[in-house]
Amino acid sequence: MYETRLDLSAHVRKQVTALLQARLSDALDLEAQMKQAHWNVKGMHFFQLHQLFDKVHDEAEEFVDLIAERITTLGGTADGRVQTTAKATGLYEYPLQAEGGEAHLKAVATALAQFGRAVRADIAKADEIGDADTADLFTQISRETDKQLWFVEAHLTG
Repeated sequence: MYETRLDLSAHVRKQVTALLQARLSDALDLEAQMKQAHWNVKGMHFFQLHQLFDKVHDEAEEFVDLIAERITTLGGTADGRVQTTAKATGLYEYPLQAEGGEAHLKAVATALAQFGRAVRADIAKADEIGDADTADLFTQISRETDKQLWFVEAHLTG
């Protein structure tokens, strides 16, 4: 951790940085999973789903940037290496055999729900540690994750 004039103690910053790093690994995995769906979806609604998965990817990319920048703001080092992400992600592995639209929609919905659950848990943890700004960041990401999940699940209904 580098020295900073932030009025959060080094102890608080270190604890919150660990939370953020865990979500950074998940967000990087989520981002990659969305591209996996985008590249490989096939079937009747290919174009619509191709665009949807790209939109969800773009949102996940925003999460990555927000989280990584918060880590460095707190004096930490954001670790976005592929090796770190592969070891640390809490998301299920994306099913390589997914091909049709429904299979990809279910895989994407599962990943979004897992990510959203982890982020929501970290809202309370960041608040307990004493970093309301990080809790707010997690709240922002949680809201957007829920919205993306709604967009995806809407295709699975009816």
